[in-house]
Amino acid sequence: MGCTAERLALALRAAAAVIAVHRDELVELDRAIGDADHGENMHRGFTAVVAKLVGGGFDTPGAVLKVTATTLISTVGGASGPLYGTAFLRASTALGDTSEVDGPGAAAALRGALDGVVARGKAEVGDKTMVDALAPAVEAAKAAAEAGGDVAAVLAVAAEAGERGAESTVPLVARKGRASYLGERSAGHLDPGARSTALLLRALADEAGAS
Repeated sequence: MGCTAERLALALRAAAAVIAVHRDELVELDRAIGDADHGENMHRGFTAVVAKLVGGGFDTPGAVLKVTATTLISTVGGASGPLYGTAFLRASTALGDTSEVDGPGAAAALRGALDGVVARGKAEVGDKTMVDALAPAVEAAKAAAEAGGDVAAVLAVAAEAGERGAESTVPLVARKGRASYLGERSAGHLDPGARSTALLLRALADEAGAS
């Protein structure tokens, strides 16, 4: 089953609810190695996204992702706004004007998101950033799509890989962002950006699986 603009808007509302539930967790993760604002920033951004999506009227999934991108860029503080905004914007571009996203389309959107984050943040796997969650998710999604998986299957494996990727950041020493200022002291902590990425992937996967 493909994903329409309406379904995607529902999934993003579900993602916003997940971010709200985990807001305090993200704050505490960021308190350990950052500014302690990641949870509040993400919650504010996705609350604004939900408000923008009220009423629908979007013709394509790409249009939904584009308004999500611009809203996050304008409302999320710190590094997360530009990074997440660019991710959603590149995902939107990858989808183009298609009216319904299939498995390969979902994988392409995730690839676009990763490329956007890498271009914006100049991070790579191992730097202890959201890339550590998103990159393995993209690879898993690509493999699932090539095997004929639909949107639900593609997002399910992406979410699983994203969660493993996020957990892999715990022993890493940060090489990007504010956490990098801590040097070796950044090791032993889960990266908040990787965690929020994994949470979003899981929320989208759960919504796709429930459809």
